[in-house]
Amino acid sequence: MNKILQLFDENFVKDYLAQKLRTIYPDLLCVNSVIIKPYKKMIWETTYHVVIGFSLELEKMNSEKEDLFLVCSAHSSEPRENVFKVLTFLQDRGMADELFDIPCPLFYSNSFRGVFYSGLRGENILKQVRENTELSWEKISLASRMFAKLHSLSIAGVQNFNPQNSEIETVVPGVPTILSEMSRKYNGKYDKQMADFYEYFITSEKRLKKEENICPIHGDAHLENIIDTGPGRLGVIDFADFCFSDFARDLGTFLQQLEHRLIKIKEINGNVDIDKVLKNKFLSEYLAVRNIKLDDNLKERIKLYYDWTMLRTATYFFLKEKSEVERAIGLLDRISANIKSNDFVI
Repeated sequence: MNKILQLFDENFVKDYLAQKLRTIYPDLLCVNSVIIKPYKKMIWETTYHVVIGFSLELEKMNSEKEDLFLVCSAHSSEPRENVFKVLTFLQDRGMADELFDIPCPLFYSNSFRGVFYSGLRGENILKQVRENTELSWEKISLASRMFAKLHSLSIAGVQNFNPQNSEIETVVPGVPTILSEMSRKYNGKYDKQMADFYEYFITSEKRLKKEENICPIHGDAHLENIIDTGPGRLGVIDFADFCFSDFARDLGTFLQQLEHRLIKIKEINGNVDIDKVLKNKFLSEYLAVRNIKLDDNLKERIKLYYDWTMLRTATYFFLKEKSEVERAIGLLDRISANIKSNDFVI
């Protein structure tokens, strides 16, 4: 039996978490009850990738009861110890404040290769943004300030948590793996185009890379990783791709994913400008908070990561179980046009 299945057994989870949490809550008597909710459940014979929520009722030695919401992120081949270290780093640097929430690290399990942390209660802001409510504008504004704060945190004397993820050339699963899977599935049809794209992105990143632009980045910046945690508050989750890299990468990724996730709502409502307006709002407010000028160099860097994010999305459409080849080709065509253009087309 795959060992990760134990985390879906209520009796095991109550005993296991009670044992682990006593080091954090010395007055903990037991875990009275648990509700298990899988957010990601990919389990094979011996391997797995899961994200699981646990809603607990704790009983203290003085008979008081307390509710606690925990999340476990575990991966059989990509241990999540780095995520525990990242959350600790962010907590120590004061990333959580009167406006922003981050998960609080609790412990790392070497056995499950998973990190356990107190989860954020709330829904991601994707639905709000798609509905184009006044609240969504507030949350986009907060998101820009949140990324500005993250990118301003000092990394002096801190080792990169995830150096493999810091450059396009080595981001998991790696360019050779992607090209090999594409070639196998499509009999080499897209080999040259994909290889040319990656050569362009890798070369451009090396040319544009400057030490002064390196800072903590989220690495997977999109609406579904941003949580509405209450009025005037915002949280961020999923730090598996966190690393030290060019802050323009988070900007390019967020702007492209914002557009990508608004495509369907634009088609329904016929609003061709909503994504541009929201993207401009996010970027202008971010730049204002950090007092950064949008010069030609920054435009080129944002554009680079914007186009690279489209390539990652296209690859997903190509390689997913039920391929969406037409959508993937449409993105490849856009990437080609963007590369040939000197305009800032975000």
